[in-house]
Amino acid sequence: MNHLSGMDATFLHLESPEMPMHVGSLNVLDLPEGYTGNFYEDAKAMLTARRHMATVFTRKLALMPFDLSNPVWVEDEDIDMDYHVRHVSLPAPGSNRQLQQYVARLHSSLLDRSRPLWEFFIIDGLKSGQVALYSKVHHSGIDGQAGVALGRTIFDLEATGRKIKPPRPHARRNQYQLGLAELLGAAVRNTAKQSFQLVKAIPALARAARSVLVPAKDENGKRDWSLPKNVFAPKTSLNVAITNQRTFAGRTMPLAEVKQIAKLLGVSLNDVVLATCAGALRHYFKDNNELPERSLSAAVPVSLREAGDGTPNNQVSMVTMTLATDITDPIKRIRAIHIASNKSKAMMTKVKSIMAIDLPMPAAPWLISSLASLYGRSRLANVIPPIANVAISNVPGIPVQMYFAGAKVVSYYPVSIPGHGMALNITVQSYNGRLDYGLTACRRALPDVNELADLLLAEHRLLLSLALAEAAPALDAPEAVPEVAAVAAPKKKEKATTPKPAVLAKPSTAKAALAFSPRKAVKTPSTRLKLAAPATASPVQAALAETKAALTRAKAPARKRVTTAKVAVKKAATTVKTVGNLPAEPAVAA
Repeated sequence: MNHLSGMDATFLHLESPEMPMHVGSLNVLDLPEGYTGNFYEDAKAMLTARRHMATVFTRKLALMPFDLSNPVWVEDEDIDMDYHVRHVSLPAPGSNRQLQQYVARLHSSLLDRSRPLWEFFIIDGLKSGQVALYSKVHHSGIDGQAGVALGRTIFDLEATGRKIKPPRPHARRNQYQLGLAELLGAAVRNTAKQSFQLVKAIPALARAARSVLVPAKDENGKRDWSLPKNVFAPKTSLNVAITNQRTFAGRTMPLAEVKQIAKLLGVSLNDVVLATCAGALRHYFKDNNELPERSLSAAVPVSLREAGDGTPNNQVSMVTMTLATDITDPIKRIRAIHIASNKSKAMMTKVKSIMAIDLPMPAAPWLISSLASLYGRSRLANVIPPIANVAISNVPGIPVQMYFAGAKVVSYYPVSIPGHGMALNITVQSYNGRLDYGLTACRRALPDVNELADLLLAEHRLLLSLALAEAAPALDAPEAVPEVAAVAAPKKKEKATTPKPAVLAKPSTAKAALAFSPRKAVKTPSTRLKLAAPATASPVQAALAETKAALTRAKAPARKRVTTAKVAVKKAATTVKTVGNLPAEPAVAA
């Protein structure tokens, strides 16, 4: 028997049919060459052999009588693997759009609390010949980093797998649920333990409160006692009460390019992710005549987990951060985000030691559940100003190639939780040289989530081009210009000064050109774009090629080169809106 912490249990108490509180992931898989077996049965057999390696697979909830205290985890001795691991076939033609829509539908349903809180789906029927794995686990059992640790259990580093030691035999209790007296005794013991921890933590709580409430002295030795401004975020169409209908979109960006942007601009990778989301949201709301005058803000989870801690629970807090969408210039915007991020990190450093304290809260289940139900069903979220407009999370993933039941894992798209008042969740996870974005939203609040996802790709390319342009004045010679992800050939008059780029195959459609950098698509093993050389370059490729040419003109003055490059970048961003229907699915499964 293991008591849920207050943070873990909160995800249970906040759950409602309109707001399921599970997290998931979508992995596209390449089957082994010449494979003729039944992949669903192979995957189920592999998970059955490994379920003892992670308690998430074997434990279920035992609720307290009258909801007097938080539930406990107990061992489930009768796990039905046919229920937890399921097989789905997509109807023809099996497009990526269909895959994403089906994942959104699966993500909208609640998990059965009488069983261990997880489900896996093996999805075939994709026209590419690939298969997909969609998994969901209740957030009360894991956070982002615990999910990565769980991935290390079910994934392998080799296609041949690894030898798994069988579980140690133990006596069965043959008991479906615990008795009333046993549960009440556990509740009393847990409350006493929490109260003792609270008393011990009083000095730390006092120090943390002082550091937060008492402002630091400035260079003149004075303290700024003014109240914080703009506590609430501006109201948008995303800040409403949600339904149980979901929509999902996944997009990928090369991790090396994101790191290059961060290095050139002197910011962190997380700052680049926030700036990419900020630029996409700014364009989306501006195109819909809905952009607020004040900046949008994001709710950003902050991990409290120590390095190497894979405990299946939640060790996370949340901070709000400006997205600087009131700033037009993308470079100024990302620098404003960088400054705000550093301030938030400094604040979290002051209070991190007390955030993990498990506070006693009798009758928490019915109290929190009642308040959450009141907030959602009364539609108060449509009226009350939001604390933040959108949830954005960046989860460091596994940086190497992985395999699932012998199949090569191509992608790792996170599928997360929108909530009342925040109908959009953008979660980002790195994997094997990729940065996979997963956008999960309420369908009624954001029916065109794919449009926003495509704007993320456009914003990434804009930031990359501007970062290169920002560094251009410091270059001594054309040879020192960093390589740009473009494949258009240089003009004849520039052959003497511009290094000739490698001849690469170009995407057969403008959709593929927007989904990936062609150079990365060829060099990155995890990318599965089918490339063919068209007769003419797409509008996006031509615009990016023009940007490269502007950057490498050695004879032009530095100021003129930057101005010319930025004009070309604006042309590239404008071209994104005119190339027609953009890709509605992750290109890795094309």
